[in-house]
Amino acid sequence: MVDLHSRPSTGSDPRRPTAPRPLRGIPWWSALAGIASGLVLLAVSGVCSLAFSSSSAPLIAVGGAFVDVVPPGLKDLVIGLFGTRDKLVLGISMLLVYAVVTGLLGILAARRPRTAAVLLALLGAAAGVFVLTRAQNSAADVVPTLAGTVIAVVSLLALVSRSGASPSADGQDGRKAPARPGAFPSATASSSTTVPSSAAAPPRRTLIAGTGVLAAIVAAGAQGLATSRDLSRKVAQFVLPTPQKRAAPIPAGAQVDVAGMPPFVTPNGDFYRIDTALAVPRVDPTSWSLRIHGLVDREIALDFSQLLAEPMVESHVTLTCVSNVVGGDLAGNATWIGVPVARLLERAGVQDGADMVLSRSTDGFTASTPLEALTDGRDSLLAVGMNGSPLPPEHGYPVRMVVPGLYGYVSATKWLTELTVTRFADQTAYWTSRGWSERGPIKTASRIDVPREGKDVEADGEGAVMLGGTAWAQHRGVRSVQVQIDDGSWLDAELGTAVTSDTWTQWALRWADARPGEHTARVRATDGTGELQTSQHADPAPNGSSGWHTIRFTVA
Repeated sequence: MVDLHSRPSTGSDPRRPTAPRPLRGIPWWSALAGIASGLVLLAVSGVCSLAFSSSSAPLIAVGGAFVDVVPPGLKDLVIGLFGTRDKLVLGISMLLVYAVVTGLLGILAARRPRTAAVLLALLGAAAGVFVLTRAQNSAADVVPTLAGTVIAVVSLLALVSRSGASPSADGQDGRKAPARPGAFPSATASSSTTVPSSAAAPPRRTLIAGTGVLAAIVAAGAQGLATSRDLSRKVAQFVLPTPQKRAAPIPAGAQVDVAGMPPFVTPNGDFYRIDTALAVPRVDPTSWSLRIHGLVDREIALDFSQLLAEPMVESHVTLTCVSNVVGGDLAGNATWIGVPVARLLERAGVQDGADMVLSRSTDGFTASTPLEALTDGRDSLLAVGMNGSPLPPEHGYPVRMVVPGLYGYVSATKWLTELTVTRFADQTAYWTSRGWSERGPIKTASRIDVPREGKDVEADGEGAVMLGGTAWAQHRGVRSVQVQIDDGSWLDAELGTAVTSDTWTQWALRWADARPGEHTARVRATDGTGELQTSQHADPAPNGSSGWHTIRFTVA
C-alpha cells in the first residue's frame, strides 16, 4: 500500500513553495515591461495634450517645474555648455531618469504587480499635480495625464499577465501557491519542457488591453490633430499689417565682404531661442488679449484684432541674451513690426512714482523693464511681425516685446498677455528674483566670426588673410573696432555701413602680414559715446558677460 502521507525520499517536497519565478525567466524583460508602460503614459498623454495647452503633457509640466526651481548657477552652466540645445539636453536627461524609474517598477511588477500598478498610478498623479501648477493650465488640462496614467496601468498589468506573473495565477507576490498535502504533482506542472499550446496565445485581457490602448491613442490623436489644424488655420489667416512708419532699407554695405560671415539680418529659422518654455505655447489669436493695468489712470484691454488696428512701426533691432558668453552666438538681428509700447502706456496714463513695467507671458514668465526704456523714444514694440512674416510660434506668436538696448531677460517677453505698471521696489520678475540685476542694459561687445577658433586658413596670393566679425552696443551704436594679432599693435578694422544705433555692426580686417604658423587674435569695440569695451572678464551672471574675444588660428 502506498502511504499517501509519507514524504518522498527523492525529488522536491510538493508541500514546499517553489522559488519565485522571474518574469519570462530573464530580469530585463520585466524592466522592459515597466518602461513600455511608462512610454504608453507619455504617448497617450502627449497625443491628448494636442487638444489642450502645450504644458498639459506631463513631461513638459514636470520639466517646466524643474526649470523654475533650478539654481541660476546650474542654468548658466547648462546654457554655457549647450547653448540653444539646453532644452534638448534637459528632455533627454528627464527621459533617462523616467526610464530608470519605470524600469524599476517593471521589475517590481514581476513579483508584486498590484503594488507596481499602484506606484505607477501615483507617479501619474504626481505628474498631474505638476500640470496643475503651470500658469497657463486650468483644471481641464490634467485630463491628458489622467488618461495616459489609466491606460499605462492597464498596460502594465496586461504585460505582467501575459508573461505569467499575474496575481490571479501566482498570488499577490507572483510566487507559485504551495501544493496541497497529499496531492501528486501533475505532469504539466513537473515538466520543464512541455508548454501547453494555450500559453503561446495571448490572453483575452491582453488583446483587450492592447486594443483599448490603440483605440485611445487613435482617438486622442484625431482630436488633437483637429485642434492643431484649427489653430494652424487661424494662424495662416493672419495677414501682417502694413506699417505706418517703415524702417530705412538696409544698405548693401552693411554686409561686409568676408567669406563665412553670418548674414546681417538673421533668418527666422536661425535666430537664437532662449526662454523658459519647454514646449512652445499654442496661443489662439482669436482668444488672445492684452491687459494693461497697475499704476495707471485707465486700465486697457485689447484683443488681437484691436492691436492689429493700431498704427504699426517697422524697426531694425538686434536682440542679445544675457547668457551669451564672450564671443557667443546668442545674439540676432531682425526687422520687427509692432505697436510702440509708449503709445499704449500714454493712453493708459502712467501715474507718478511708477518706474517699471512687469510683462507677463502666457506660460507665467515675467520680465521687469525700466519704464524709461519704453517711453524715451526708442523703438520699443509689441511686435507681431519678424523679417516680413508673422512672428514664428517659437519666437512669441502672436505678440512679443522688443526693446532695444536691454538684455532679453528684462525685456523680450514672448507670448505676451499682460503689462503691469509698477515699481522695482514693489515687484520682481522671474530672473531678478533669482539674483540677476533688475535693469539689464546691454554691454558693448564684439566677436571674431572669421576665422573660427582653431581653424586653418590660407593666405591669398599677396600673403594676406581676411578677418571678420560683429560688434554691438544697442541704442548707443558702434564707433570703431580694433583687432590685435599676436600681441602686436591694435589695427583699425573697416566697419560695414551703419544701419541704426539699435543694430549690430559688421567689421572686416585685411591682415597683410600673415606669416605661416599659429597666431592669436583678439577684438575690442568702442561704442557711439566713445567708451571702450572693457577687457575685464565677467561671467554672464548677474548682468551680462564682458571681456575681449580671443581666438587661435593657423595660417597654412
